[in-house]
Amino acid sequence: MTATESAPAAALAQGWCALSLLHGRIEAHVEKALQAGHGLSVREFSLLNVLGKQHDGPGGHLQMKQVADAVVLSQSATTRLVTRLEDRGLLSRYLCPTDRRGIYTDVSEAGRTLLEEARPTNDAALREALAAAAAVPELAPLVAAVEGLGREGA
Repeated sequence: MTATESAPAAALAQGWCALSLLHGRIEAHVEKALQAGHGLSVREFSLLNVLGKQHDGPGGHLQMKQVADAVVLSQSATTRLVTRLEDRGLLSRYLCPTDRRGIYTDVSEAGRTLLEEARPTNDAALREALAAAAAVPELAPLVAAVEGLGREGA
């Protein structure tokens, strides 16, 4: 392999490292803010947020595998996370009425209240982390891409 052939791979690796760095910085900043203000981890907030968007219509409730995929955790890690939040009274589990093998999870009133209280903290910490990362030359293009995705979804 020549130096020219390895250049795209090196650029790809450098891009992946920058993306990983951006993710780590954002997650650490948001984690600190959520823990300090609400006693929630980023994963707990994410789980409450995903489950809080469920509805009673067709396909409105997520099975545990779908929840695991949405919060980017293994099924076993998701089950442990659900159990911790259920122990805190933030979630409840119940059997699917049409398939007794299926288990669904709902956010309790206490969970919805905590989620709504924590959302502004999460959003502010995310904006702060992105602003700080935008000042780092190798992260600035990624921040611009993330911000562009946010505008497209709005």
